[in-house]
Amino acid sequence: MAGDVLQHALLTALMERPCSGSELAGRFDRSIGYFWQATHQQIYRELARLEAAGWIEGLPQESGRGRKRKYQVLPAGREELERWVGKALAPLPIRDELLVRLRAAAVLGPARFADELERLAAHHREKLATYRKIEAKDFPPGSQPREQRLRHLVLKAGIEFESLRAAFCEEAIAILRTP
Repeated sequence: MAGDVLQHALLTALMERPCSGSELAGRFDRSIGYFWQATHQQIYRELARLEAAGWIEGLPQESGRGRKRKYQVLPAGREELERWVGKALAPLPIRDELLVRLRAAAVLGPARFADELERLAAHHREKLATYRKIEAKDFPPGSQPREQRLRHLVLKAGIEFESLRAAFCEEAIAILRTP
């Protein structure tokens, strides 16, 4: 399942722009990696699988030392991505360790959990600030093409998530620290 999503995330990135494995790993870290994590090793492993499946191909290397092999999506890869996008999507179940720990804190008392929530809230505020900087830089006000509006919508989902998580942690901290 996870490899399936990663393969399609990589196909998506390569549809946007052919690039080498190292370029793809860097681009992944700065975009899709915000909501679907993968190590560089996983990315390279999946690139080999995509190529073996006939979904991508390596372009001839440019001459010179240190040139990296670029990949592009083949028609079969595009067809696979279209198939996958159109496939039924299962509702996302909630599986959240934070919620379980809050239930435990309700039974045990606040202990040191408020301090951990402070750290977690700071992490979410930091990520939120990063997303807002990306939004300001990459999505100026005004009319945008559909592709850009969809990319912005994905970023806005991240903004909403981080905003919600930071506010949730802050509310939990207030409750834990109230006698």
